[in-house]
Amino acid sequence: MIKAVDLRRGIAVRYRDDLWTVVDSQHVAKGNKRSLMQVKLKNLSSGTIIDERFRVSDSLEDVFVDKRQMEYSYSSAQGHFCMDSQTYEQVPIGLEVIGDGVGYLVSGTALEVHFFDGKAVLAILPNTVDLKVVEAPPVVKGATATNQNKTATLETGIKVQVPPFVGVGETVRVDTRSGEYVERVR
Repeated sequence: MIKAVDLRRGIAVRYRDDLWTVVDSQHVAKGNKRSLMQVKLKNLSSGTIIDERFRVSDSLEDVFVDKRQMEYSYSSAQGHFCMDSQTYEQVPIGLEVIGDGVGYLVSGTALEVHFFDGKAVLAILPNTVDLKVVEAPPVVKGATATNQNKTATLETGIKVQVPPFVGVGETVRVDTRSGEYVERVR
């Protein structure tokens, strides 16, 4: 059993007779009232995400999940393929496990993949990734207004708002949790 106050991102629990993983958790203290945990859970079988509130003292059944460090290799119509960093074995991972996060993956990106009963159920991307800009509008001379970002297309096909000084061929760091530009990589 695990207390609700100890729930962190990536922990797997049994809740409502199903397997869930914690996507996000926040401790909320409301003045003189009792504090609680606001937890976002992802169903490992259906992929649905729910928001739940637990008292700090509530307990949930924790589930053993095998966590492996892997490197993303490539994707196909059947799924994504990652290499186990220990055994160098190519492991297929279902399309729904990585989901929209595939837009941040290039060959060699490190992932933490969680397995339950031999099946991949969750892939945790690094917090930031470095991607190359392949398409961006040119800098407009004289446009000196602050916070005038432009849309750039990155090597994986995702579009990100970047500052006007970022050009084609440059590498930018992107936050995989929010999808926002962090900085230019030199």
